[in-house]
Amino acid sequence: MTETHRDTYEVVVIGGGAAGLSAALVLGRARRRTLVVDAGEPRNAPAAHMQGYLSRDGMSPAEFLAIGRAEIARYGLELVRDTAVDVTGGEDFAVELASGRTVRARRLVVTTGLKDELPDVPGVAERFGRDVIHCPYCHGWEVRDQAFGVLATSPMSVHQALMVSQWSKDVTLFLHEVAEADLSDDDLRRLAAAGVHVVPGEVAGLVIEDDRLTGVRLADGSTHDRQALFVAPRAVPQTGLLEKLGAELQETPFGSYPVVDATGLTSVPGVWAAGNAMGFSEQVINAAAGGYRAGATINGELLMTDLDDTP
Repeated sequence: MTETHRDTYEVVVIGGGAAGLSAALVLGRARRRTLVVDAGEPRNAPAAHMQGYLSRDGMSPAEFLAIGRAEIARYGLELVRDTAVDVTGGEDFAVELASGRTVRARRLVVTTGLKDELPDVPGVAERFGRDVIHCPYCHGWEVRDQAFGVLATSPMSVHQALMVSQWSKDVTLFLHEVAEADLSDDDLRRLAAAGVHVVPGEVAGLVIEDDRLTGVRLADGSTHDRQALFVAPRAVPQTGLLEKLGAELQETPFGSYPVVDATGLTSVPGVWAAGNAMGFSEQVINAAAGGYRAGATINGELLMTDLDDTP
């Protein structure tokens, strides 16, 4: 095999999470020469389990990815542990990897996800994914009926406090970075109706005993017994490669994400996005479905392109 052929693919998938592996699986079964570039930094790595994925409910994220990698390998697909650092377009796409290798592809699937920037409160990062959590659909059942805290970092934290009250009737909203005056009359009415207790003042840290959360400590020295703390990380979409290609982005309350059609096609011909690379709320099951749609669409598009180019 020549060096040129080794580095030339029909499709390069950038990102080896649920979306990327799902797209690769479809493409591999369609006999498309496909490369998956996996930086090995999945967003849900801190979590011990994932929930809400039918037939995979409760599986660890690491096990899920290991199974996915084994499945795509059965179809002869290549996966490299590397990071895409640059990309250029043209007749084909050239993807430069951190290792120095450059690979080329007719089509790209970008599944680079997003990063969570956690509130700067001592103890939050260390406990994240355990008893400091962010998504009630991911973790609510496991902490149901416990004493919840919600750390407010914006007025939208009111919505989070209202949502988690579905899983516990003992919820305290710690205003932290939000002033009481910033709460609207509707906010106060709904919080009262949900039985959410509101505590003003800055949160200084967490109380940990025997490797578990037992309370929240305020800057004034007071502590409040809590067993689970919900936080709202700042979502940072990893859209750098899409921006290099000139993809159109749109502003959302959770950051800038690419404008895509129903299949994940961006405004750049030949470039698809899936998973958290195209939206904040894509859970694992949604990401896998998005990758499947992108993979199937790309296969059909390549087929028709080649047929139309046949004399």
